[in-house]
Amino acid sequence: MTGRYQLSPNMVRLSLNAPALIGRELEHTDHYIKLLFVPEGADYAWPYDLPTIRETKPRAEHPVMRTYTFRRVDTATGEFELDFVIHGDAGLAAPWARDAEVGEKIGFSGPGGAWHPEAEYEHFVLAGDESAGPAIAAAIETLPEGTTASAYVEVDGPEEEFEMPQHDAVELTWVHRSDDVAGSALSDAVRAAGYPEKKTSWFIHGVAEMIKEMRRFLFIEGEVAKADVSISGYWRLGMTEDQWQASKQEFNAEIEQDEAAAS
Repeated sequence: MTGRYQLSPNMVRLSLNAPALIGRELEHTDHYIKLLFVPEGADYAWPYDLPTIRETKPRAEHPVMRTYTFRRVDTATGEFELDFVIHGDAGLAAPWARDAEVGEKIGFSGPGGAWHPEAEYEHFVLAGDESAGPAIAAAIETLPEGTTASAYVEVDGPEEEFEMPQHDAVELTWVHRSDDVAGSALSDAVRAAGYPEKKTSWFIHGVAEMIKEMRRFLFIEGEVAKADVSISGYWRLGMTEDQWQASKQEFNAEIEQDEAAAS
């Protein structure tokens, strides 16, 4: 770790450097990595070889993964930034980010990623909670010339709004969840705006329950082509990332069955 910056009372941005990123082609705005945390009691520490650990250690001793999207990444220097939401001692990555000091090291796998704003579209709808904030910000920064965008970012309240790029062609709406269930206020805001008349690409990511609602809005009610949409759950209420990843395929299959039955 090379630095830290407090974005809001409950959000922190860490700067890190990874020589392995130098020279990589990272053209997407949703590139992510999986931070690798050594389980408590394991007899190894970073640096280690992940395939070897998986081959030689029982599953309970494999590194625990937590996924984070790049806010910025420089493939000339290997410098990158990650944003963390911190609520007390809850979770694994957030307490680490809260306490990490300059010089601390951590391993990761990746990066992955699959989406960026393409010039074939006239307009973009970008929506998500804090977990999707870095990808939304990166999309705003790389918006194709002559296009427009509507961005919706859900946070707890006005005090948790964080810095976002300023762009004359982008209408940014902060959505405050207050005491509502995560994602419900965001769904309401996107629904209220309706379907743009321009040729539109949609990027909607965040809590899984919101994704289910937004898929109905897009694919069933709006008959939006799936090729025009990037949508998935980054997390789910009441689940750790491990639990969510283990159940995500089944969750998505159930949604697709419901959509097929409704169409």
